[in-house]
Amino acid sequence: MKPSLLLGTRKGLVAYQFRNDRWQMENLSFEGIPVSIAYADPRNGTWWACLDHGHWGVKLHRSADRGNTWEEIPAPAYPEGEEVKDGVPAATRYIWAMSQGGKKFPSKLWMGTDPGGLFVSEDEGKSFQLNEPLWKHPSRKENWFGGGRDLPGIHSIVIDPRDENHIHIGISCAGVFETFDGGKTWEVRNKGLRADFLPDPSVEVGHDPHILIAAPTNPDALWQQNHCGIFRSTDGAKSWQDVGQTEGPARFGFAIAVAEDNAEQAWVAPANSDGTRTAIKGALCICRTDDGGKNWKELRKGLPQENCFDIVYRHSLVTSGEALAFGTTTGNLFFSPDRGENWEAINNYLPMVYSVQFAD
Repeated sequence: MKPSLLLGTRKGLVAYQFRNDRWQMENLSFEGIPVSIAYADPRNGTWWACLDHGHWGVKLHRSADRGNTWEEIPAPAYPEGEEVKDGVPAATRYIWAMSQGGKKFPSKLWMGTDPGGLFVSEDEGKSFQLNEPLWKHPSRKENWFGGGRDLPGIHSIVIDPRDENHIHIGISCAGVFETFDGGKTWEVRNKGLRADFLPDPSVEVGHDPHILIAAPTNPDALWQQNHCGIFRSTDGAKSWQDVGQTEGPARFGFAIAVAEDNAEQAWVAPANSDGTRTAIKGALCICRTDDGGKNWKELRKGLPQENCFDIVYRHSLVTSGEALAFGTTTGNLFFSPDRGENWEAINNYLPMVYSVQFAD
């Protein structure tokens, strides 16, 4: 298990460290300011804070000393004249995803934003450029739209460790896109998904993956928690199969995690459907599959089972070795040392949690 937890919350960046057999708060930065993503680059340990400042807008900071000091970096910005739709100027409203570019490209960073832009930095974050081939994809203006937000957003960036020019991204609402050439060309990868909220549920573009991840042991095994179910691909997103439960709780939700050592094992944090976005029957559970989604087990030991309204946002359920952790919309942070069999609360009084990451 990596010994640090980095949280992006409604009221700042919070970091914990595992010392003397318990989690202890290590750092609070940007107190009072929403941090949409708190990210630790696993290549060099740099911490990043993506701020959603209510007055000053989107801000970007990085720290080389675990949050003791921070340096502000210019946030990704759309070139002058770019439009989300005809007559609607494009401006960065929210940073929704961040990823390192891989060991082969030690200076590269990727960011996904609302309104649906993918940005890349080739100089360790000193500057970011809009990926124009994706921005100019013929499907974007007519077929991408907001899901829970006014505009579409890129929330997932999945780098293939075998070939770091091979990338999948997840967009709400558009679906999954793939590039084999570092972003020069993009292909739609939504075959098998459903968009039950559209007149044509099998539409090519317009799907709503809530989060997209790949199994570390097999990057061709991709999982997504989707608005319309839990979907899995075993062929690198060429096709998708619904592996959610028809009647059980493992169906609707936002977060998903996959085991570091087993491409068949994954966890989801179920929630009531989009109508209420609350815990199912007032009880919090995590569901785990050990066989690629054929069966799901409800894991509840140590989690609240009555009077609970918590749900888990898309970036807030993570795993490291045998351990799992997740943060909730009502400020609870839970930890399991044994793949979800048992849970304990690290903190009950945090702000709304937007992101959780295990880090060194």
